[in-house]
Amino acid sequence: MQLPTEQPILNTLRLVLRPFMLSDVADVVALAGDRAVAENTLSIAHPYTEADAEGWINQQQADWAASKALNFAITQPNNTLCGSVGLRLFPDYNMAELGYWIGRPFWGRGYATEAAAVLVDFGFINLGLNRINAVHFGDNPASGRVMEKLGMVKEGYRRRQTPKWGVYRDVALYGLLREDWEKVGNCRAREQ
Repeated sequence: MQLPTEQPILNTLRLVLRPFMLSDVADVVALAGDRAVAENTLSIAHPYTEADAEGWINQQQADWAASKALNFAITQPNNTLCGSVGLRLFPDYNMAELGYWIGRPFWGRGYATEAAAVLVDFGFINLGLNRINAVHFGDNPASGRVMEKLGMVKEGYRRRQTPKWGVYRDVALYGLLREDWEKVGNCRAREQ
């Protein structure tokens, strides 16, 4: 699976998904560094520093170049950063894992669902994926609702699987197959 040379810009009805830039560092620190955001993700540390944000943004560019992952800044049309959405690619299995976070000031607006939907469409249409997986902590049902709105099916639940800040947390497992997306999901791509 080879990604295009340049990362595209994806648009939804209300959002622009674009590559992260080093000029986003302060906003990433402010949003992802919020303890309420960090506690519901596997990989965001707390406290979250400018060095963390710079390293993360630079890693995204390297991952894109190596066709390992694609990550987009979720922004409003005025370029206000709201969060992040991405796919970690597993080319040997023709699948990806979806991940996202939204800054607390933007919670409850449907941004995660809207951004993830266009990225899921991109994964199936442009990358030819067969499957997209996603997981969320068991005590974060809002993330599960996003996955369900995308047409994902809850496929399992692993008790006390993942340690976060010294506490083992339950994880819910979701998946979406290309054939199921073709039946109902890809209408989003045509509506955009």
